[in-house]
Formats: sequence, C-alpha cells, structure tokens
Amino acid sequence: MSTEKWEDNEEIKIFREYLRIATVQPNVDYTECVEFLKRQAHSLDLPVDVVYPVEKKPVVVIKWVGSEPELPSIILNSHTDVVPVFPEKWTHEPFSADIDEEGRIFARGTQDMKSVGTQYLGAIRLLKAAGFQPKRTINVTFVPDEEIGGELGMQEFVKTEYYKNLNVGFSLDEGGTSETDLFYVFYAERMRWGMKLNFGGTAGHGSMLLPNTAGVKLNYVLNKLSEFRESQVQRLARDQTINIGDVTTINLTQLSGGVQSNVVPPHFEAVFDMRLSITLDVVAFEKQIHDWCEEAGGGIEITFDEKEPYVEPTKIDDSNPFWVAFKAATDELGLNIYPIVCPGATDSRNIRAQGIPAFGFSPIRNTTMRIHDHDEFLGADTYLKGIEIYKKILSNLANV
Repeated sequence: MSTEKWEDNEEIKIFREYLRIATVQPNVDYTECVEFLKRQAHSLDLPVDVVYPVEKKPVVVIKWVGSEPELPSIILNSHTDVVPVFPEKWTHEPFSADIDEEGRIFARGTQDMKSVGTQYLGAIRLLKAAGFQPKRTINVTFVPDEEIGGELGMQEFVKTEYYKNLNVGFSLDEGGTSETDLFYVFYAERMRWGMKLNFGGTAGHGSMLLPNTAGVKLNYVLNKLSEFRESQVQRLARDQTINIGDVTTINLTQLSGGVQSNVVPPHFEAVFDMRLSITLDVVAFEKQIHDWCEEAGGGIEITFDEKEPYVEPTKIDDSNPFWVAFKAATDELGLNIYPIVCPGATDSRNIRAQGIPAFGFSPIRNTTMRIHDHDEFLGADTYLKGIEIYKKILSNLANV
C-alpha cells in the first residue's frame, strides 16, 4: 500500500513538521517550536502571543476572538515538550515522523501530545472555512515543561496577569490513548505525593543483633506501606467498575544507605512515589504514616518533595454546561466516552486548582498505548478523524 495519500495531506504535513522539532527533555530549546507555532497562527490568520512566565519557558497563545468576548473564554491546551528517547530501541528514528504502509506515523510526541496541539488547529481551520464564528473566545495554548511536572510551565502561567486577563471559563487538555473502542475523558486527577523517609538507628558491627537499627525500622514501615498497596491491588481485582485512577498507588522508587557489607549503617533513605485517590482521607492517611514510623521505633524523618492538595473534580452532570455541550457533541458523533480519574498527572490540575472546570480528552482509540514508550506512533487516519471530532466538540463548547 502506498503512503502517498497520507504524505500529501496538508494536515499530516503540519503534524509531521511539528513532530520533527525535537523538544525533548531535559533542557529543551523551544525556539524552533515557537517559530513553527507562529507560522501556524499566521496561516490561520489569527493573532499569536508568546508569554514568558519564566525565562526560556515560552507559552504560545493563538487567539480566536469570539463574537461575545466578554464571556469567559475557552482554553485548548497542549504541551510542547516530550520525554527522552532511547533511539536504539526504536525501529524508526524517533524524530523522523516516518509513515509506514499501514499509515502509522512513528515519532516521540505522536500520542503524548503534539497530535492534540495541531488537531486543535486543524479543527479551527475547518470551522473557519465553514464560516463558523465562536461566541466565546478560544485560546489555543502551547505550554512548556509538562513532562517534568510543569512547575515552570502551566503552574507559573496561571499566576500571571496575562492568564488572569484571559478570563478563562473552561479548559480542554490531553486525555489518554485507548486500546479499545472507548474514548477516555479525564475529569479529575489523583494527588501526587513524593515522600522521603530517613531512617536513623543504631550503627555497629554486622555480626551483632543491635537494637533499633535503621534497617529494621525500614523493614517495618516498608511492610506496612506494602500491605496498604496490596489492599489497593485487591480493590482493583474485586471491583470491575473502577480503574487505576480510582485507587491509591504507592511505589518504592529509590533506596540508599550503607557503606560496607559488614557495617550496620546509621541510616537508610527510602523514596516513594504515591498517587492518592480523590476519595482517600488524606489527613488520616498521613497520620497513619506517622503512626507506622513511631511503631517502628521512631527516629524516622518524614519529608515530602511534593504534596499536592485535594482539588475538586470537574462535574460531569447537568450542572456543568460545558459537560452538557461536550457530551452532546460526542453523542452526535456516536462516540463511546468513558469518564475516568486521570491515573497520571496533566496540566489540567493547575487549571482546576483555580476553580475552573477542565477535561482531558485525546481522540485516540483502538491504538496500542505507547505513551513514553519506544516506537510511539499514531495512525494517520486516526489523526485526521480526531480533527473532525474536535471540530464538533469545539463548535459546541464555543457556543455554550
């Protein structure tokens, strides 16, 4: 089968050009990306701003002014950075955007999430060509550094006077890749906590049975956390109506300490990645951790590198007019949508923390999930279908 029909498509050309800009973490140079997005704005005859909440961290905003600009505006958000690659593990060069005979486009960022950014623009192109005029102003935002937490990206952008002047009423951002016929819609995110435990204890010769060693304390607390983790595994196994975003995950990610095999060290350090369910009593959970540390013998320092607060989920009922408009669009298109709590983290959490409703949605289904994986790809036909899907969704949202 020839690849020409995809290679000659103007929207596919734009997408592939974007993919070839290697905005890969760490230490991204966003210069080429900003120039690309400026050209896209020009081709759409739309104004574009480049805002720097932090030096060298550009936020690009392409604005489509509505017929009633006094209404709260809509943000269509995507991030411009991508995660690192291991080229030797790929069957195609990771930033070549090669198309195979099945129409699969291989490149880092195809699923996460450069596709969404240029699909927004493709949908706007179709709407403008059809003579559509949005009631609400649409701000297409391209933000940096989401893949390393967004601390110098969206997190800073929402604090700026520029953002406040956008008068945001609703935001759409990335969802997830679906391997089935369902489309995921994220309406909330778990709280990310990064916990570090420093275990202090008796040091001495490795041949002794010393009391209150750091290793024994570590073992006790680790067992307690592992038991809690297993309870969440069992919840998932028992209840088919929930998924990974509905439970709390705890994973030991770093462990350090010790100097020599025959020396009992004075301390160990353990680091945990925890994603807390939005239904978890976080005050009781943190007290439980403190209690386990005391039961272990005390002398354990607890610190949090990250400790996200609870943020109210976006309502997915008739009280939210943006949900009603979104659902009406997907119903009209015959899409099978599945609202879930995002199992990871996206920039939507910074928008929701401002009290603004936000959904995560990527029009990718029946596709092998390769987010952050080798040979990340997206089918050209899936990409083009996504533009049509966004066209309907955007026309509904813009006229709420």
